Formats: sequence, C-alpha cells, structure tokens
Amino acid sequence: MNLLVVLGPTASGKTHLAVQAARHLNGEIISADSRQVYRGLDIGSGKDLDEYGTTPYHLIDVVDPGYEFSLFDFTKAFSSAFDEISGCNHLPILVGGTGLYLDAILKGYELVSVAENQALRLELAPLTMAALQARLQALRPEQHNTSDSEDRSRLIRAIEIAEGEQHASAQPLCLPPLTPQVFGLRWPRERLRKRITIRLRERLDHGLIEEVANLHAAGVSWETLDYYGLEYRFVARHLQGQLNRNDLFQKLNSAIHKFAKRQETWFRRMERQGTAIHWLNAEDDPVAELLARCQDLAE
Repeated sequence: MNLLVVLGPTASGKTHLAVQAARHLNGEIISADSRQVYRGLDIGSGKDLDEYGTTPYHLIDVVDPGYEFSLFDFTKAFSSAFDEISGCNHLPILVGGTGLYLDAILKGYELVSVAENQALRLELAPLTMAALQARLQALRPEQHNTSDSEDRSRLIRAIEIAEGEQHASAQPLCLPPLTPQVFGLRWPRERLRKRITIRLRERLDHGLIEEVANLHAAGVSWETLDYYGLEYRFVARHLQGQLNRNDLFQKLNSAIHKFAKRQETWFRRMERQGTAIHWLNAEDDPVAELLARCQDLAE
C-alpha cells in the first residue's frame, strides 16, 4: 500500500478519521474536495482546519475564488503532492467526498490540459440544454461525470474539454503507480441525517452567512457562488432576498440530505465498477478498525 483513501458522505467524519490515521501511520493528508481548494470557502466547504493540528495537509486553499479548478488541475496537484509526501517517506492519505476526484485517482483517468476556446463557446451559446447534452454524449458515450450534463456552464466546459482532447498534441497526464487501500465511513441513515442537520445549524450560527456575504463583497459573483455548491448557492439566494432565514435552513438542509444520498450512490457505483471499498461502522471505533486492517496488510 502506498496510498490510503478515506471516503464517505458529507458529515460522516472523514477528516477526523484521516487525521487520526495520519498520526498513527506517519501520514499526510491530500484533500479530495472540489471546494476546499478555494481560499475563503471555509465554513461552507467544511475545511475544519483546527482538526488537523500539526498534521500536514495538501490541496486546501490553493487557488482564489473565480479560478476554474478543473479535474486536470486536481490530478496534476495530486501527483505533485503524492510525490512530495512519498519522497519524505510519509504515507499519502487521500480524503474527501468528491466522487469524481476519487474516481479519477483510483481509476487512473488520462487527462490533458485544455484551454478555453472562445470560438467554440460562441458556437455553443445559442444551443438548448438538450442539444448540448446530445453533443457531449456523442463526444463521450461513457461520460464519467454525469453532473456535467445538469449545469449549463459545466456542460459547455465538458464539451470544450472533450473536443480539445480529440485535437490535443500534448501527452496526457499520467498518475504515479498506485497501490491504494480504500476505506469508507458508513452511518445508519437516520444518524447521518441528524449529523447533517446539527452541522448545518452550527455553520449557520458560526458565520456561514457572513462568509458568503464577504465573498460577494470581495467580488465573487452570485453566479460563481451558485457554482460552488449547496451552502453557497442557498445562502446567496437568502442574501439576495429570495429566501428568508427559516426557508434557507429548511431548503438547504433537505438539499444536503439529498446530496449525501447521491454521494452514497456514487460510491456504490465505484464498487460495481471494481473499486474495493472496506466499509467501517462509524458508530463503533473506525480508527481502530482502520489501523488494524492496515497492520494486517503490512504483515
């Protein structure tokens, strides 16, 4: 094993488990979270930096809001962090809940860097969502990230990347040889729902609304905030007067519960496609179970 992976739905306790594992296994954390790469997206993305203590971490606070951090950027940054950590004879520990990021590493997606194509974007601008989806489907019959087809800006970018890859002369980015062990945290559904609700109340009480307001005041558009996921999307609507405080909580809470279910569906899909995930019962002692499993592998 040269890579430990900790995954699970939102609010499952992944960071705590990964940090404890790092302290016992001489490890360093690599975040697999598509929002934690952005500076200033702290409360809404659940960085929980205090939990790391002295444990080194990577791929957190690496770009400013507004930068389009792509899957290629992530895999490139992962490779760099992996080499750095391994070079120090430490164990890289990849932790997060962004299924596409995890899948890209564990399945070894071959990606190339594709710049924006303004001519193509002008061509795509008048097309309907259905027409754009059909175009992407023709380019990528086995599209990895189905969420790209649900958001217009992501859909256009996915087409741009797919067409760019067909004409790219650059060599695809290749990941280092990996022998991963993958662990997942699992809660009974009602316990996870309670954890999500409690955490959302805490985030709202401890500055989430102010965080989003400050980001917008610093120049991050409402459209960009919408792109940064549920917490930023719903709070932005509240700040624009579209939701009162109670509706904000109720609608956001419901949306996060649905998101957690989609994450679990993605993990089941990973298993069906060959990724072996060792599931840990979060109500027992997942740290001890993970460490015991790693000890067995080392013998």
